[in-house]
Amino acid sequence: MENNERKPVNSLTATEAEAELAWLAGEIARHDALYHASDAPEISDADYDALRRRNVEIEERFPALVRADSPSKNVGYKAQSKFGKIAHVVPMLSLDNAFSDEDVRDFDARIRRFLRLDESEQLNLTAEPKIDGLSLSLRYEAGRLVYAATRGNGATGEDVTANARTIADIPQQLAGDFPQVAEIRGEVYMTLDAFQALNRRMEAEGKATYVNPRNTAAGSLRQLDASITAQRPLKFFAYAWGEMSAMPANTQMGMVEIFKGWGFKTNPLMAVFSDVEAMIAHYHEIEARRSTLGYDIDGVVYKVNDLALQQRLGFVSRSPRWAIAHKFPAEKAQTILKGIDIQVGRTGALTPVARLEPVNVGGVVVTNATLHNGEEIERLGIMIGDTVIVQRAGDVIPQILGYLPERRPNHVRKFDFPTTCPCDLKTPIIREETASGAEGVVRRCSGEFACPFQRKEHLKLFVGRKAFDIEGLGEKQIDSFYDDEVLPIRTPADIFTLQRRDQANPLQKLKNREGYGETSAQKLFDAIESRRRMALSRVIFSLGIRHVGEATARTFARAYGNWQAFEEAALAVSGGDMTAREEMDALDDVGDAVIDAVARYFAEPHNRAMVEDLITELDIEEAEKPTTDSPVAGKTVVFTGALERMTRDEAKAMAERLGAKVAGSVSAKTNLLVAGPGAGSKLKKAQELGIETISENEWFALIGG
Repeated sequence: MENNERKPVNSLTATEAEAELAWLAGEIARHDALYHASDAPEISDADYDALRRRNVEIEERFPALVRADSPSKNVGYKAQSKFGKIAHVVPMLSLDNAFSDEDVRDFDARIRRFLRLDESEQLNLTAEPKIDGLSLSLRYEAGRLVYAATRGNGATGEDVTANARTIADIPQQLAGDFPQVAEIRGEVYMTLDAFQALNRRMEAEGKATYVNPRNTAAGSLRQLDASITAQRPLKFFAYAWGEMSAMPANTQMGMVEIFKGWGFKTNPLMAVFSDVEAMIAHYHEIEARRSTLGYDIDGVVYKVNDLALQQRLGFVSRSPRWAIAHKFPAEKAQTILKGIDIQVGRTGALTPVARLEPVNVGGVVVTNATLHNGEEIERLGIMIGDTVIVQRAGDVIPQILGYLPERRPNHVRKFDFPTTCPCDLKTPIIREETASGAEGVVRRCSGEFACPFQRKEHLKLFVGRKAFDIEGLGEKQIDSFYDDEVLPIRTPADIFTLQRRDQANPLQKLKNREGYGETSAQKLFDAIESRRRMALSRVIFSLGIRHVGEATARTFARAYGNWQAFEEAALAVSGGDMTAREEMDALDDVGDAVIDAVARYFAEPHNRAMVEDLITELDIEEAEKPTTDSPVAGKTVVFTGALERMTRDEAKAMAERLGAKVAGSVSAKTNLLVAGPGAGSKLKKAQELGIETISENEWFALIGG
């Protein structure tokens, strides 16, 4: 679901809202895993925040649709299994975000309304830099550090005690007076100088360098070997607390001053304000000094200073009502656009990528930036040779905002989007239509399995669990075999000829290669051999035809029965046979997008050749024979209207068990229409075609139910 496909929340139907909430739950969980568990975010903080805001907006409009796994109920990410688990006595919650000065004024006003304070009454708030690092909770008992835990999902974190003990900023023993139990919370981070020095050392050792300080700090803290953490120059700022057996101060600022006395580093830019405008001015001052601080920050956090008022304000959803994070806009820089390359993704989508004169943006050297699609290039008006403005959106993904017209040289070149794939086959580029019939913005290579850029990813789908499920031939092995010059696997048929080719090779046997022996090589050959006989639906799914997932593959298998019939139908629609297209369109859950994808796939000569080579290696099972002795066996049935005694899915499953074929639309080949209350256009068309029409009760009488 792309951003440009999303409707305004106030125009969503309940069905659309339910579908989008499901998508948002999965997408946000995926990005949480990338950020918290893998330290490898794919999207900017701003884009992530936008996903969460949209989820909340939809839930507020449709409260009955709030999911059990809603992101609004979760914080962070579940603790990884490689570490022990530690339950937080006091949950580690995240903060709501403000993106403008007006958002901050609204925050101040909301607090005043909640506390019933008028504008003349003083309300003190603290302001402190928001460190871009990894949240950590430290538990001290009798002044001694007993454990350290990451945020995790807010309720349970990862036990990183051994690693935390290696950080010089974290005292092993508190100084001065302290309560029996004290949980200190703060942020682990890495300075920019330390990060750059580490990268220089990694480069000198011939190792891969790191992307940014935040992910490097997070990855360093979560090493299984604490000696590796000890080699990384990590820092820690203290600014919050969890369980306290006794409170040593009654204000936010007072607590942070206490932490400093106990031996922690605290941020010197933290200050208290009684005027919201002065607080906002402090934010802009910190923003101006951001590049000189020596460590990454991504905003300023405001908190109500009085702890008693914090108690009164409490929490809302996953965030405290008394605090908010005022995020910075992304950092920007200027550089030269040297060229535009085209990358081809797994589904054939072509993405233009800007090649830039290297430029430092917020401590990271940027050489490439995404341009999304051809329309984005036209919208920006950029040409090769321009001086462009680059930002790291959310300090993660570089993107181009525009160019400087006054610095455009005479030798600039317009970029022409290719009409054929950059692969050796030069297969045509297509642009699919949107639901409204307009031309889509995404350009795709039509080569599918034939395209070298897509082929490896298609092979991984082919051997995956939902397709041929070949034991011992996973993604890692596909990567290795694909690039192999002696025993390559570059098409599905190559998998089934692997043993024959190995036997014909007298010199370089698979059993003699690294990672294999005689036993493991034979196990792989046996696993491949065991998958030669395969269900028709799995074979269809394994081809990787766009829009043909497991359910659609099963629909095709049930409808056509055997491979020959399916292939003949696919070739017919690819050749423009309208009768074949109408028959395929009548299948339940099969529409124009699926039919067009099948037609394109089988119209591509390289795809057809690949399929033919594969089929000669297989014994494809026919689809399960339907019941032949029922009153509806062999008939094509359409259900329409509001069924009252069964759901639509139950009706479909029932009819198929009885040997009928269920179609989603009425055509001349329809034998029977079952119409419930509210039946409309399908009923009318059936009457025009003279097709037998019965009610739901008559359907049960017919089948003996």
